[in-house]
Amino acid sequence: MKENHYVDNKKFFGEMCDWKEKVKEAEDSGEPRPPVSDYIGECFLKIAERLSRRPNFINYPYRDEMISDGIENCLMYAHNFDPEKSSNPFSYFTQFVYFAFVRRIEKEKKQSYVKFKMMQENDDGTFSQWFKENYFEKGSIKKDMANYFSLSENDIENFDGSKKKKKKKNDSKDNSSDSTK
Repeated sequence: MKENHYVDNKKFFGEMCDWKEKVKEAEDSGEPRPPVSDYIGECFLKIAERLSRRPNFINYPYRDEMISDGIENCLMYAHNFDPEKSSNPFSYFTQFVYFAFVRRIEKEKKQSYVKFKMMQENDDGTFSQWFKENYFEKGSIKKDMANYFSLSENDIENFDGSKKKKKKKNDSKDNSSDSTK
């Protein structure tokens, strides 16, 4: 019985080879790079959609942005695929999508951290009061606010730690430049 995959890697490889030939012809004649075929674009979409449903990505509220980032990365770097080095475009582009997802998650966590810190540092008491009345469960308000912003305590410590390291590094640079004067 033949296995039914959502992307036919052989057909995908054939389409990539055909497209790469068109890219080479366009480069040789000084024309702009041709767009990928509908089938290649469909494969990029299928890879991103399916990967976004994996357990490590499914619960993020910004899955659509992750999918868009993955497809964008595939389109931006499709011309780098070399059929002489690999006959597995599915694996090649799955890696692009995976790392685009990871970058998006990091960007979103950083944004959540910035919102969390702004609320924490600039709160005149009204947000804390609203939060206590509507969201506070048990434990510390900092922990519950972190959960509200989809941050783990580890995320907060990592961002706080990286800020301290950068400050310390910049301070040491400033001190070393002062001593050379």
